[in-house]
Amino acid sequence: MATRSYVLQRPHAAPRFRIDYARELNPEQLAAVEAPPGPCLVIAGAGTGKTRTLIYRLARTLELGTPLEAMLLLTFTNKAAREMVRRVEGLTQGLADPRKLLGGTFHHVAHAVLRTHGAALGLSPGFALLDREDARTVMGEALSDVTGGRPKKRLPRPELIVELASLSANTSRSLEEILAERRPAFLPSAELLARAAACFTERKRRMNLVDFDDLLVFLRQLLLEQPAIRNALRERFRAVFVDEFQDTNRLQGELVDLLAGEGGNVTAVGDDAQCIYGFRGAHFANIRAFPARHPGCRTFTLVRNYRSTPEVLALANASLSFNRDQFERALVPARPSGARPVVVATAHGDEQASFVAQRVLELRDEGVPLGEMAVLYRAHGHALELQLELARRGIPYQVRAGVRFFEQAHIKDVVCHLRLLQNPADELSFKRCVRLWPGVGGAAAHDLWTRLSAHADPLQAFLAGDWKQGFARRALAGAEQCRALFAALDAAGRTVPGELVARVLDGGYRAQLEERFAAAERREEDLAHLSEYAARYPDVGAFLSELSLLGELHGEDVVDGEPPDELLVLATVHQAKGLEWRAVFVIGAVDGQFPLAHASRTADEEEEERRLFYVALTRARDELYVCYPLTSASGERGRSLRQASRFITELPDGEPAPFDRWILDARS
Repeated sequence: MATRSYVLQRPHAAPRFRIDYARELNPEQLAAVEAPPGPCLVIAGAGTGKTRTLIYRLARTLELGTPLEAMLLLTFTNKAAREMVRRVEGLTQGLADPRKLLGGTFHHVAHAVLRTHGAALGLSPGFALLDREDARTVMGEALSDVTGGRPKKRLPRPELIVELASLSANTSRSLEEILAERRPAFLPSAELLARAAACFTERKRRMNLVDFDDLLVFLRQLLLEQPAIRNALRERFRAVFVDEFQDTNRLQGELVDLLAGEGGNVTAVGDDAQCIYGFRGAHFANIRAFPARHPGCRTFTLVRNYRSTPEVLALANASLSFNRDQFERALVPARPSGARPVVVATAHGDEQASFVAQRVLELRDEGVPLGEMAVLYRAHGHALELQLELARRGIPYQVRAGVRFFEQAHIKDVVCHLRLLQNPADELSFKRCVRLWPGVGGAAAHDLWTRLSAHADPLQAFLAGDWKQGFARRALAGAEQCRALFAALDAAGRTVPGELVARVLDGGYRAQLEERFAAAERREEDLAHLSEYAARYPDVGAFLSELSLLGELHGEDVVDGEPPDELLVLATVHQAKGLEWRAVFVIGAVDGQFPLAHASRTADEEEEERRLFYVALTRARDELYVCYPLTSASGERGRSLRQASRFITELPDGEPAPFDRWILDARS
């Protein structure tokens, strides 16, 4: 008779959680939080509790036995990661030491991994980080190496080459592809610029320097070429969490896939409807194709919106429904009914500004603080008239994450030409103008002004050209180009400011935009808007006087009883993402401005612009106003007709329309 041992198993007790998840979360959030380990995609609509869901899923993973040191949290700011960890610690009542979690931006995490494993790629453990300012210097030296210090053709400035190379790295595309898309004028120099980029990389390696793009590129290289290290990291990070997944670029998406592995325990949270950073390299396919790249992925959709009234959401849902490439969803309101959104057509930009300013003051009188209101637009140039109107009325405002329109470098560059035409003795404007040209530095500009300032009219002396004898040879060509531009401006007459702005742009400054700035098209559009606005003034003096008025009235000191920190918010929609206000005004909703002409040339680009419009609408909690001017100023001091944005005209009109129309009565 055989005898054997039989193990009697004790029944497993159900885990006891410190958090009552069912009480803290709505059913949609709870389903995502309680999903078993494995690939998980949470599509979290605007105002639906995205961060809350991610935090509770991380906390539940901790309560189920995965220690914090076995988790990886990827966010877009280190501050966001710290705040999430702090909230998890509070939820779990000190169950774990938050310092054990590796969390932060992709760059922060890559830096930590490379400090440990970078030697496998030949990186010295003591490598130093190269910031953008120093990167520009190193790229300048690399460019000098490949051109011998004497380029035979105009090339992008070093800081622009750094940005183009960065975009190439983060989108996993060649520099030539980036040039073809962003800077076709420099395509003939693609081979030379590629050699400069390679020299830049070699210089960094020799100096044991790593820039922020290198951190991600080297981490990908490490994961691809070192399978033992890749497997060790996958074993270490048994749970990976990614916030704002719709904003990841191609390189970041690859890193998530490599760290998680096929079928890995990765939770990605985001909203494809808020993927609006394509110009920075955000890769829409990362979130759309996530289920296909991760077999067995469970997808959850959060649609219960706690931010906006049903009326605001009805308009946002109606607009987004015209996009085809998206996860299907419609936001469902959790709040009671409120005011219907309003669409307002105005005669022109000045009337639009007057309407917004008046309505802002009315809402303030009704108890809505200025800080609970925002004016959103597609580009800063679209708020030009509004900034002037707010200054005139003494309504305090702040431009969020940016400078006021007339304080931007490219605007000041062009305006200084008009200032010099108006006042030839303006030394500051002269030096700024001449230093814009290649080869003219501070010393050459000072020497030139010294030669000219002895004359009664320094500008006419500049145009006469008697200053050239003995002038620095390296700066002579640039100074002569500047002289030729002023000769053209002088010949055109000094009385039509709008035309003069256009002539500065056409006389060489457009090429300078291409060489200096990554966002050259946006800056050129700003200048086109400046030209339109300046066309309403009879002469340069009147235009510059208006700008001086704006500079004096910063719009921060006249509203009675206003605490100094209560300011109306002005922002582009990109800068407003993630924020909310009780009342929101969306201005400049005309075709060519919203959507921007150069950003809606393809079906994919138009869908991204519509997503941007959707983001603008969903920033409003209680009241929403969408405004568009019917005309704009033209260079002939007349007016040209504007077409309302297709994002408005495509919406259902009549009954039941998702908005009301207001007709403005312009009686004094």
